[in-house]
Amino acid sequence: MSGNSETAALDRTTALARVGGDIELLKEIATLFLQEYPRVLSDLHKAVEAGDAQGVERSAHGLKGSVANFGARAVVDAAFELEKLGRAQKLAEVSQVLSSLELALAALHNELVSI
Repeated sequence: MSGNSETAALDRTTALARVGGDIELLKEIATLFLQEYPRVLSDLHKAVEAGDAQGVERSAHGLKGSVANFGARAVVDAAFELEKLGRAQKLAEVSQVLSSLELALAALHNELVSI
């Protein structure tokens, strides 16, 4: 996989740069993220279902920060869009963005597992 490919969910060059080139540290961070993101995604779904715009904003913001470490542009972009929708109290618009986020997370998951 090319680390800078437009289709790559993970930008390996960016991810390695963020950990000073330490592949073992990157693996450790990836493992922690893989364990944690399903809970965050669940919290995001619960916030949407409850009509909790602040919860959507908070969960999306946290996820955005976590995936930025991996240079995961598609996930960062979708999470940022959800964060903005939550802040603007526009939960009726989150469905499509949430679907995009889930697809991007699935692609990132597969790449992180292969580190």
